[in-house]
Amino acid sequence: MTALHRAHVGAVPFENLDVALGRSIPLDLKSIQGKLVERRRGGYCYEQNSLFAAALERIGFQVAGRGARVRSRGPALTPITHALLVVTIEGEQWLADVGFGWQGVLEPVPLRDGARVEQSGWTFGIGVEDEGVHVLRSLRPEGWTDLYAFSPQRLYPGDFVIMNHYSSSHPLSRFLGQVVVQRPGAEVRRSLLRETLSIVHTDGSAEERAVDAVELAAVLEADFGIELDAEEREGLERLQAAGV
Repeated sequence: MTALHRAHVGAVPFENLDVALGRSIPLDLKSIQGKLVERRRGGYCYEQNSLFAAALERIGFQVAGRGARVRSRGPALTPITHALLVVTIEGEQWLADVGFGWQGVLEPVPLRDGARVEQSGWTFGIGVEDEGVHVLRSLRPEGWTDLYAFSPQRLYPGDFVIMNHYSSSHPLSRFLGQVVVQRPGAEVRRSLLRETLSIVHTDGSAEERAVDAVELAAVLEADFGIELDAEEREGLERLQAAGV
């Protein structure tokens, strides 16, 4: 599973481009495979982890969905909007998540209190809080930072559909009206949020630059491996030019 997880993260970028373009986000496997595999696009957590779960189940792994509250944007209590997976192997549970974007894990993490793993220079840990809530944490130069927290409650594909509806259409969703494209990596992690391209290295150093509408398609292909068709390119260039 470790090799499959790392291969998926390395090949499929995190992106919300269809949401930004006002399109619906189908979660049936045929649609997801057509988009992420055949078209060389990316997707966000519901798409990516649904596809990865299906692949693991076909091989014979025991997989269950979970829903998390994202904590990486501050201390506010957020709704449950992130979808991840728990895989059980020989009685031990592992967190598997190929859809959290540039802050996410490269490989599965053992789901036990106090677990700490180093993955190509990036360090992650697991903590357990009241009511059995697990917390995924990332070690930064300034110390540990919570990424998200999730309860032991199992979620099913229908739950992902409801969460997906909120994230792709609710006015408060951070994915509406702006470009969000991210990619974790072994050496650097990249994020394009609106017009800002950020690159973070394992030592904590970072750099930023602006990306205008003219170079957007080229940056998406060169930095994130995303190939756009003419309609997508035109629509996203309009968004970028409007300064959303």
